[in-house]
Amino acid sequence: MMSHSIAPSPTDSNSSRSISSLSSLDYSLLTDLYQLTMTACYVGESVDRSVASFELFVRKLPKEFGYLIAMGLAQALEYLEQLQFSPDQIVELQATGIFKNAPDRFWQLLATAEFTGDVWAVPEGTAIFANEPILRIEAPLWQAQLVETYLLNTINYQTLIATRAARLRDVAGADATLLEFGTRRAFSPQAAIWAARAAIAGGLDTTSNVLAALKLGCQPSGTMAHSLVMAINAIEGSEQAAFRAFHRYFPGAPLLIDTYDPIKAATELAKQVAAGEIELSGIRLDSGDLASLSKQIAEILPNVDIFASGDLDEWEIAKLRTANAPINGYGLGTKLVTGSPVNGVYKLVEIDNIPTMKQSSGKMTYPGKKQIFRELTDGKFTSDTLGLATEGAGLLQIVMNKGNRLQPDDSLSTIRQRTDANVASLTAEIRDINYDRFTSVNISPSLLELTQNLKEKT
Repeated sequence: MMSHSIAPSPTDSNSSRSISSLSSLDYSLLTDLYQLTMTACYVGESVDRSVASFELFVRKLPKEFGYLIAMGLAQALEYLEQLQFSPDQIVELQATGIFKNAPDRFWQLLATAEFTGDVWAVPEGTAIFANEPILRIEAPLWQAQLVETYLLNTINYQTLIATRAARLRDVAGADATLLEFGTRRAFSPQAAIWAARAAIAGGLDTTSNVLAALKLGCQPSGTMAHSLVMAINAIEGSEQAAFRAFHRYFPGAPLLIDTYDPIKAATELAKQVAAGEIELSGIRLDSGDLASLSKQIAEILPNVDIFASGDLDEWEIAKLRTANAPINGYGLGTKLVTGSPVNGVYKLVEIDNIPTMKQSSGKMTYPGKKQIFRELTDGKFTSDTLGLATEGAGLLQIVMNKGNRLQPDDSLSTIRQRTDANVASLTAEIRDINYDRFTSVNISPSLLELTQNLKEKT
């Protein structure tokens, strides 16, 4: 049972504080309590400065995923660069009473905190498999421990979104327009920004989230909601009046035509297009039998793009393509930004040059600092081997040395191109959205030997 001493009840002084917005300084406390209690213990036992290596990886991919697209490194490095504790934060921690037995040097450590370690990572947009490190932290033990929660948060979520985006692009094809519409279903405002970034880097064209688009240097994209059609129709008595009103301010913009009867709406629009009264670039369908409706509307409006939305995912798009639905683009929301999580973990693999491994049933980890060695034949994926970092150069690259970044962030277009190339290199079986087996990764003889030696010692 959890001790009441580390679960204090909210008080009037702190329960009313706003959490609607966060600054970069807040991120130091955006962590699980045990990261701080373990740090205090490390300090008390004088092991806080031991050099530790932690690796972030996924033990098992989500169901029907043959690969993952690594994402979130840029935000992870930004966090590490800015790691610090303010005097006010230290006072707040002291006021909890949880750390009353912590050594004085614990508070001194927090007061002067900064990340001084090294980071090795695969580039964003790289396809990876189970048990392969996405990132490795090599730093004083207290630093490497403290950053676990935030690193898992940003990398797990963005990797999920980027992978879903890559699968959607793969199914929809290179010519389809794919828009991220997930802000209203994302798990938080911050998650909405990250989802938009990861979706675009993973293969989507842009986002409807205005803030995200402007921050990312993209043009936001969207159409209209049913409420506009309903409001103007109720006041003026005509769905077509709503379309004319919207085009008055946004000429040529796609129109949402399924508020009432999409076939009737398309027929009326076709008359206006033929009469030269409006220019129409596209229409959006958000409900109904999308395959049947799109075919009928393509005959009524033959030179108008058809855009579909409404709880779509890669499986629904695959069905529409199989049905030869004449759909030019898709809006992806709920099922893109939610769904089965990427359950990345962060485990100690070495301390003071001593390899370590977890041997729990079903949760065993491979010991030592590791590297991924990928074999390609004519640009096509053949196999991956997980080995020791001392065995040579591989996919993981050093991106931060002694707390300093070694290169600027890759642009979204660069990451997008890397994602496309990585997915294209994979076999059709691994890319299959109904993938039902485990992608096997070879284990090098040296890593196997080290693993066996450690098992025999325990």
